Amino acid sequence: MKEITVQELKEKMDAGEDFQLIDVRQPNEWEIAKIEGAKLIPLGEIIQRMDELDDSKEIVMQCKSGGRSARAIMMLQQAGFKGDMANLIGGIGAWSAEIDPDVPQYHLH
Repeated sequence: MKEITVQELKEKMDAGEDFQLIDVRQPNEWEIAKIEGAKLIPLGEIIQRMDELDDSKEIVMQCKSGGRSARAIMMLQQAGFKGDMANLIGGIGAWSAEIDPDVPQYHLH
């Protein structure tokens, strides 16, 4: 599986590259913290909403720490999605820690 670091994601954003950032967390997590420019498609809806993904662009999948986004990529590949997808290593937690401290860290109970 292709992976991307938060630093590489920031470079893509700063360079104005044309890609899709998909956040597969739950809406309650999205309310707490999000990366600017991301689109929320919760993991449980990713297959039904596959037509919202643009297979002509690179897609970066993101979650809290990288586990659910990796699962989303595997599910999409099994469903026959042919787009170029990369998993954000460390998810929004790494983004907050390394790129943008204004994005809150959070813990689910």
